[in-house]
Amino acid sequence: MKKVMLITGASRGIGAATAKLAASRGFSVCVNYKSNVESAHEVVRFIQEHGGSACAIQADVTIAQDVKFLFQETIKAFGGLTCLVNNAGILETQMRIEQMDMERIHRIFNNNVFSTILCTQEAIKLMSTRYGGSGGSIINLSSIASRLGSPGEYVDYAASKGAIDTLTIGLGKELSVDGIRVNAVRPGAIYTEIHASGGEPNRVDRVSTFVPLKRGGTAQEVAKAILWLASDESSYTTSSVIEVTGGN
Repeated sequence: MKKVMLITGASRGIGAATAKLAASRGFSVCVNYKSNVESAHEVVRFIQEHGGSACAIQADVTIAQDVKFLFQETIKAFGGLTCLVNNAGILETQMRIEQMDMERIHRIFNNNVFSTILCTQEAIKLMSTRYGGSGGSIINLSSIASRLGSPGEYVDYAASKGAIDTLTIGLGKELSVDGIRVNAVRPGAIYTEIHASGGEPNRVDRVSTFVPLKRGGTAQEVAKAILWLASDESSYTTSSVIEVTGGN
């Protein structure tokens, strides 16, 4: 069976690293992006230059119609879907919760939680044996913030990732009879561009002293965990969250 992976927010960071690794392991990859067209097409070029198959599709995964378009275009490009990686997500400037306005909190939950639900709904319709599909795998991106709470920085982001943990557990159980495994990866302090959005680009350097392994992680290390969950090697794993946190 042809292996096809759709990765949301795949133009940079963990999403881009996952796209490249997935292609090297035989997946045809849909690189979803919202606005960073150059980076998305650079990921596709890299994959194609290394003998892989990929396409870039622009869609805002917080908008239902965009999500439907994204999945339709994936089917047009590759004929099916076997794995969804819900990677798209944001965080915003570090502050205490009483300083946050509701517009910010809505943005966080729209991008980190509701987008995951929208994409998962479409993936189920394609992969579920209930609807004539052949099964598959859904992998959600959580965060160590869901356990630590990110006090004084972004508890709204932490809460959104806690929702992802709960969603993963419930969906894994709900969809097990549909031939779909649902798991999550929980990264810790990882060197990606997302920290600049919080106002501290070098945050990983600061917090890595508190990590038992005494360093920050890489996007490639997270991607390897995602690919294990996407593979048959994890065939008896569902409703699980894998930690890639350096021991925290």
